[in-house]
Amino acid sequence: MGIRKRLVGSYFVVISLTVLILEIFLIVSVRYYYFHNMERILMNQAELSASFFQQYFTDEDLEEQSDRLLKGFGYHSDAQVQIIHPSGRLLRDSAGFEPGMTMNQYADVQSAISGEPGTWRGKDPFTHEAVLSVSYPLEAHHLTVGAVRFVTSLNGTIATVNQIMILLIGVGLAVVAIVTTLGIFLSATITRSIRDLKQVADRMTEGDFRIHVQKRYRDELGSLGDTLNKMAVRIVKSEQLKNDFISSVSHELRTPLTSIKGWVITMKSNGSVDTDLFHEGLEIIESESDRLSRMVDELLDFSKLDSGRITLHFAPVNLTDLLNHIGRQLAPRALRQGVTLDMQADGGLPVIQADENRLKQVLINLIDNSLKFTDASGRITVHARTEPKQVVISVTDTGSGISKDQLANVLQKFYKGDPHAPGSGLGLAISDQIVKLHHGQLSITSSADSGTIVRICLPIGGE
Repeated sequence: MGIRKRLVGSYFVVISLTVLILEIFLIVSVRYYYFHNMERILMNQAELSASFFQQYFTDEDLEEQSDRLLKGFGYHSDAQVQIIHPSGRLLRDSAGFEPGMTMNQYADVQSAISGEPGTWRGKDPFTHEAVLSVSYPLEAHHLTVGAVRFVTSLNGTIATVNQIMILLIGVGLAVVAIVTTLGIFLSATITRSIRDLKQVADRMTEGDFRIHVQKRYRDELGSLGDTLNKMAVRIVKSEQLKNDFISSVSHELRTPLTSIKGWVITMKSNGSVDTDLFHEGLEIIESESDRLSRMVDELLDFSKLDSGRITLHFAPVNLTDLLNHIGRQLAPRALRQGVTLDMQADGGLPVIQADENRLKQVLINLIDNSLKFTDASGRITVHARTEPKQVVISVTDTGSGISKDQLANVLQKFYKGDPHAPGSGLGLAISDQIVKLHHGQLSITSSADSGTIVRICLPIGGE
């Protein structure tokens, strides 16, 4: 059963049960109101008649005065009036029934003769119509000397109640029909959005990520559609980055391999041993081999980080010693490029718990990026300082900077602002993941032609 059928079925069952309970309550209330009101009117008339008898006829013989009493009791009432002897014998009847018939078979008469008011509802044995009767005792000197009985037909009341019941049932059916129709319409709005989502998801499983979900309503399904559209855009972007990465890596691998192979051929084809040429070739081969090794290391690191298989080995790290070591390692390259590399560490830096090799990898990668994009006579400053509950290491350069539209993407894997620039586009993404594994945060502030500042915040107080 589909969602639409389940929704409409649920609406129908809930509304039907609600309307049914309400209908039963209203019908019972209407029946009680009409019948109780009729009974109360007859009881009031019987009580007034008994009071009239007790006030004016207590010393009179009931049987002798029955005719006068019948006229007096029935003067202000449309109901059938009966005067009954204490033995249950009918004395007078306003409907013309012959006196003398026995009335003891009626429960209300039995109750009145016993001294208590009584009511009875049933079918008249002569007319076979539904009637309501009320009997009230007639007392004289605290003795029951007879009873007065009021009888009225219930046909009009029953007809009125039935008309109201039909009206209520009709209204209930109309409500059920309207709500069911609205349920079908509302369920269609839901299932239409779900159907759109399913169609788009099916297209995406076939590899078509250019398709987008049409947002029909601003609800949860509309939000899901927006999420699906954003996911598709990110997948398309990731696919493009992956393709650019494959192309870039292919180029990056081909260039050093071509250089290595070219120098090997040159060295083999050189008949005489040229020491300078031999050493130059070996240096280029060594440089290109290091370049290949760095690229392979980046790919391996990214693979481990992406699959969650990388583990850090935390140990006490002295940041001052670490920065001095990195400064000595990269100083020759900075000198060759004519860039000033300034390593600064405030006094009293705390010893933190970190993986020294991974932290060194991050800092070397950041300084390497700064060296790539900082011209001669530029400056790179690495500064470590203490802030509340954390240590902040900033790498500031005077290089070309990063434009605003590129800044939001530089931490994405495979991203390179210049597709033709050297590198795999994984360095910053790997650095960001390593810092996060240290429970820290890496942030970049930059703008075009104004340099870049990279901040690494690491917590103080253990792993």
